[in-house]
This record gives sequence, C-alpha cells and structure tokens, in this order.
Amino acid sequence: MKNLQPFKKLPKSFYTRDVLTVAKELLGKVLIKKEEGSLLAGKIVEVEAYDGSIDEAAHTFIGRTKRNEIMFNDGGYFYVYFTYGAHFCCNVVTGKKDHGTAVLIRAAEPLAGIERMSLNRFNKILLSEKEKLNLTSGPGKVCEAFDITREHYGIDLTGDKIFILDRPKLKSNQIVISKRIGIKKSVELPWRFYIKDNLYISKR
Repeated sequence: MKNLQPFKKLPKSFYTRDVLTVAKELLGKVLIKKEEGSLLAGKIVEVEAYDGSIDEAAHTFIGRTKRNEIMFNDGGYFYVYFTYGAHFCCNVVTGKKDHGTAVLIRAAEPLAGIERMSLNRFNKILLSEKEKLNLTSGPGKVCEAFDITREHYGIDLTGDKIFILDRPKLKSNQIVISKRIGIKKSVELPWRFYIKDNLYISKR
C-alpha cells in the first residue's frame, strides 16, 4: 500500500475537460478497484481517446443508444462494453454533458492485488516473467485482471468502488503519441498515448 500513497482520488473536475487532455493526463495515474476487503491497483500506462463528434471509431458517432448512453453524461463515469464476443473494455467518460467522449484504458502496470489479478486471468498465483508482463497489457486483459464486467457500467469514478488516484503529471517527453490500433475507422487520428519505455503497454 505504501506505493499507493498519497491516497487521493481524482476530482470530478479532472474528467470534465477535453478528451485529449484527459487522455494524456491519465497516464501515470492509478486505477483502483475495491472488492471483498481487498484492493486491486494498476498504474495506467496506455490509453486511447474517442470523440463521437468527429471520430467514426467512437461508439457515440452514431448518436445516443442504450449501449453508449453513459458516454453522453458529463465526465467521471465508467463506460464498460463487451467486444468481439470475448472480453470487456473499460473507458473513462470525459467532457461536458452530451459531448460523447471517453478514454479507453488500454494497459496498466500492476501495483497491488497482483495475486487476485493472477487468479482472475490465469487461475493461478505463481507467474512467469512473461505472464507478469502479460497480466494487464491490453484493454481486455485489464478488465479480466480487475474483474471488471457489465455490472460496472456507469460507475461514478468519484465513488468508493472503482476510482483513480491522482499522481504527478508526466512530462511531454515521457509520453509517446501514435495512431490508435485495433480499429478500422478514423485510423489516421493520433489519439493513442502511452508511457515511453514502459514494459506493460500492449504494443510498441
């Protein structure tokens, strides 16, 4: 727990800003999930931004639906969706009400609750070095390790179950900017951000 101090949550005002600003500043912050008396924690090391006003890859580009409704709230909520019939992905809703923007958490560096994450992902506790690096190095892996599912859709990130801890803002030379990956629309947008030289990102 020492590496999680100070234990200060990001305020609502952090999330209600421009999606690209929030995306870059989420890097280095710590995702927390409390469950059954335990705590899971991971440093956010890779993200992607989505903006339905100009971005065909965003779920909100087609307008408001039952699936994406939470993305039209003001920032500070969790948007969780199921994809490819295989895994969940978690997103941080950003901006003002009706903006339809969010940041996908693509990868994290495990900090606490690693044994529980290991059981969730691999059904075992002892991991090889390769498995440790693979534990949360992708959007589906993050949700599987943290046991984030459909029931966490719409959670208020200023609450006490899932939230994000504040950490010092990274310098621009610590952040790598690239095109998003794993999508087929609006692929030219340079809206993927990750921490330079971090071993836990999904792809270099």
